[in-house]
Amino acid sequence: MNSVWIVVMGVSGCGKSSLGDALAKDLALPLIEGDDFHPPANVEKMRAGIALVDADRAGWLDALGAELAAHPKGAVLTCSALKRAYRDRLRAAVPDLRFVFMELTREEAERRVAARAAQHMFPASLVANQFATLESPVGEAGVLAVDATSPMAALIAQSRAWL
Repeated sequence: MNSVWIVVMGVSGCGKSSLGDALAKDLALPLIEGDDFHPPANVEKMRAGIALVDADRAGWLDALGAELAAHPKGAVLTCSALKRAYRDRLRAAVPDLRFVFMELTREEAERRVAARAAQHMFPASLVANQFATLESPVGEAGVLAVDATSPMAALIAQSRAWL
């Protein structure tokens, strides 16, 4: 397979980290965990239940784009990429970027986030904001939408077949 850059995207709780890790292993590509690149101010805001705004995400998205571009043989990135402008910012760094959009209902996302360990930086109270911010990527070039409640093996097979 030629070099491939993939963003596993969606709202909090959709399973980005799980699918991203599995895809990275399956494709023998490095995994870039988007949450690891948030500056401390963003983490503190989220822990306090304050939703991030575009200005908070700008430097974070630039750092993620640079990290993707630093992997010439490809990589898998986990990133919410909620707005088209965010995805376009990442595409500017890596023009052949593809997105696997993990679709999930708000109720299921809230259930999953509420069930997470208490130390996770993203509280369930912010899920509604993510759905309000989400601009579906369905219909954009280089996007595969998958059902986030599907078994992991099915998600990997679907992603691989699409690639």
